[in-house]
Amino acid sequence: MDIGTILGTSSTPVNGPAYPHGPYRFVGPEYLNITYRTDPDAFRAVVPEPLDVDEPLVRFEVIRMPDSSGLGDYTESGQVLRVRHQGEPADYIHSMYLDNAPAIALGREASAYPKKAGAPRLYTDSDTLVGTLDYGSLRVATATMGFKHTPIGEREARAEIAAPTYMLKTIPGYDGRPRICELVRSQITDLTIRGAWTGPARLQLFEHALAPLADLPVLEIVGATHVLTDLTLPRAEPVHDYLA
Repeated sequence: MDIGTILGTSSTPVNGPAYPHGPYRFVGPEYLNITYRTDPDAFRAVVPEPLDVDEPLVRFEVIRMPDSSGLGDYTESGQVLRVRHQGEPADYIHSMYLDNAPAIALGREASAYPKKAGAPRLYTDSDTLVGTLDYGSLRVATATMGFKHTPIGEREARAEIAAPTYMLKTIPGYDGRPRICELVRSQITDLTIRGAWTGPARLQLFEHALAPLADLPVLEIVGATHVLTDLTLPRAEPVHDYLA
């Protein structure tokens, strides 16, 4: 195998890469987003410098990804924190759990998404939109929302999904010390809103040592949305190198 072949491989193993080269187009993603107020001290403790904190707002999200280029069909869930960077409102992805190995590998290696294996679900139960997250055999989150109660405008729907997004990428070297430690930025631009709604919502988080969503406890629900989209994820760009 020559150097050109090695360098042209999207990922290991080279005879069957974990994921193909992009771009990665997502057709028909369906979002359940519940935004809640949490404990200010717990919130500040997990927001990395140089990001700033205003209100301690967390978005718990469950996303169905039924048609994802090169990755297939999967569901993911996690917590996104409302922050600011250089005065600009932004999101910081704190945790993500999903049921698709290629998407986990791609998110961690080619970008900086903090992805771990989990078992999220998004489904309709009678008149209720339901999002759940299990870690192993244990339930760690249950979200419910009235199904399509009140339509919302495209601008509000875009604000839920298309804000500048920051992530923390940490990769150790062979000596165990950080080899890459960066804050990176991404922002969805190729986005189509198919429909969006709000309604009454509730969220329960359950204690777990390795899926510690409940470390950011639910104090007050401040909003909920159900959004249907098409989108393309752009490449992430580093904005701060902690090792420099």
